[in-house]
This record gives sequence, structure tokens and C-alpha cells, in this order.
Amino acid sequence: MVNTLLLELPQEIRTARLTLRPPRAGDGAVVFEAVLESLPELRRFLASLPWVGGEQSIENSESWCRNSAANFLARKDLPFLMFDTASGEYLGSTGLHRMDWGVPKAEVGYWCRSSMAGRGIVTEAVRAICEYGFEHLRAQRLEIVTDEANVASRRVAERCGFTLEGVLRHERRAPDGSLRDTCIYSRLVGSGAAHPTGESWPSS
Repeated sequence: MVNTLLLELPQEIRTARLTLRPPRAGDGAVVFEAVLESLPELRRFLASLPWVGGEQSIENSESWCRNSAANFLARKDLPFLMFDTASGEYLGSTGLHRMDWGVPKAEVGYWCRSSMAGRGIVTEAVRAICEYGFEHLRAQRLEIVTDEANVASRRVAERCGFTLEGVLRHERRAPDGSLRDTCIYSRLVGSGAAHPTGESWPSS
């Protein structure tokens, strides 16, 4: 198995509109602002996003950013912040999570701040992060796991070339006690989105 600590992974991804990079110390304030703006939407699916149910503060967001930066370096988790390249505005997050290096495979995660929803930003970012995973992690399989009722998230998966493998019934329990159904999507290396992403990777 590859020594993952020695993997040379680019620190930046560029698409037509976006710049994606790992979190850094000092990013906490902009992350907090976007999360606070988006809490009502994010908290609709607490079973899938339990972290948004807790206390939100600049300090907690800064702690997340610093921990995420460390995890990226250790190749334990590969989070990316999404920025509008033209304005520099922070738009949300994506990334590759829960890696199984033995396959290798990973789960793709994403969220977008509410004021920027509906503009194709998440689809653009997810297409790019998938190509990053296939090229640089040599992933054989990528997964998207989402609440069955999260129509917007499911549309992203479908637009990015993922196939619905099944629905796990009553797979999670939400904080209100309700049981939630979970959709499992996958995309295999060599398959998926037919449209070019326009991404480029500078040297790491």
C-alpha cells in the first residue's frame, strides 16, 4: 500500500469560476459567516450534517480550519474551501472524506452558502474534486451519501455522473427522533460527468 504521507497532492484546484484550497489558520471568520448565513438550510438534514447542530462561533470555525489543515497534511481527510476567483468571496466547502486507501475510495462532501445556491457552483466544484480524486489519489470509487429528501444534493450527484446504487431505509436517526432514509451514490474511475470541468492544477 502507498505511504499516504508521501503523496504529493496539489494545494489548489482552479475551475472556470472557482478556486479550491485546503483550510488555513485565519480562515475561521469567513467560514463562520457563511455557516451562520446558511444554518436554516443546513439544519434541515442534521442526521447527515451533525456538526451544524452544535454551537457556532468564530472560535469553533477557526479550530475546525486548523484541524482540517493538519488532517490534510496527514492525508487523513482532504477538505477544500471554495472561493469565487474573481471576488475572493468564500462560497462553501467540498472535499474527499473517509478515505479507504486499500481500494482506494473516498466520500465526496459539499455544501454552499445560501446566498450562492442555485448557480451551479457546487456542481462545478464537485466535478473538479472528483477529477482530483481520480487523478491524484488514484481513486477507483467515489461515493456521495445523502438524505433521500435532500433533492438539491441528489441533483448534484446526478449531474456529476454518479449512479444511485440504493436507498438504505431508516439508516439514520435525526435529532428530533425521526428515522431517515439514506441514498448511496457512486462513480467509478473512467465513468461519470460527460462535460469538461475546465479545472487546472498548479504545482504543489
